[in-house]
Amino acid sequence: MRKPILIIPLLLLSLGTFGQVERPRNLTAFDLKRIHFGFTVGVNAMDVGFIRNYDYTSEIAGQEFRYADLSHPLPGFQVSIVSDLRLNENWNLRFLPGISFGSREIYFYEYNNGVAGDLVELPNVDNPVPLGPAFLDFPLQFKYRSLRVNNYRPYLVGGLNFRYDMSAKKPGSYDSESNEYMKFKRGDLYLEFGFGVDNYLRYFKFAPEVKLAVGLMNIIDPIGRTGHPDFAGSIESARSYIIMFNFHFE
Repeated sequence: MRKPILIIPLLLLSLGTFGQVERPRNLTAFDLKRIHFGFTVGVNAMDVGFIRNYDYTSEIAGQEFRYADLSHPLPGFQVSIVSDLRLNENWNLRFLPGISFGSREIYFYEYNNGVAGDLVELPNVDNPVPLGPAFLDFPLQFKYRSLRVNNYRPYLVGGLNFRYDMSAKKPGSYDSESNEYMKFKRGDLYLEFGFGVDNYLRYFKFAPEVKLAVGLMNIIDPIGRTGHPDFAGSIESARSYIIMFNFHFE
């Protein structure tokens, strides 16, 4: 009976040792480069958080508070160029200029005395109002990398990103043929943070990454459309949120 009892701990010891076996490493000198480059492709979902001005009043008849809400997050995509500067063994400074496209559809409703659930679609209003940005991105981020395990290296990223919407018109400018009743400002500063895993392949490094961007500025254009100031006036402020799933090739 002693032999089977002795075999069990030996098997467990051998399994533990096998799990710690050092596998052949790819790109062993990659992390020693002072500077390296690459590119990124990814998908995103853009959201907006509204703070509504429930006390909005107007001297014009029929122009009262309008309840604005995002229909649902829609998919978009982004591409960028990776420029990576090695600071030390664990820290890197990264600049990833690029362009990102997304879609946001805003619905407007009548709001009857604040009664819960009492939202009625506005007559003679083309709902939803599409606000699909085309951003130029200028992110500057710090990347903290953990210790490398075989061909994997988890990391955290964080930094700031200035985005400029190329599709937005100048403040107060509305297309007479469009159904825009409010607009977002052209520029916004985002705080971004996320995590990913560097995978060292034979010829290049591949890293899937999840990242959240939080807008730091009020993006509502306070100048409403002529004849319809109630739509912009009913929103005190709005902040942008973006969830991104990126794939880095370096």
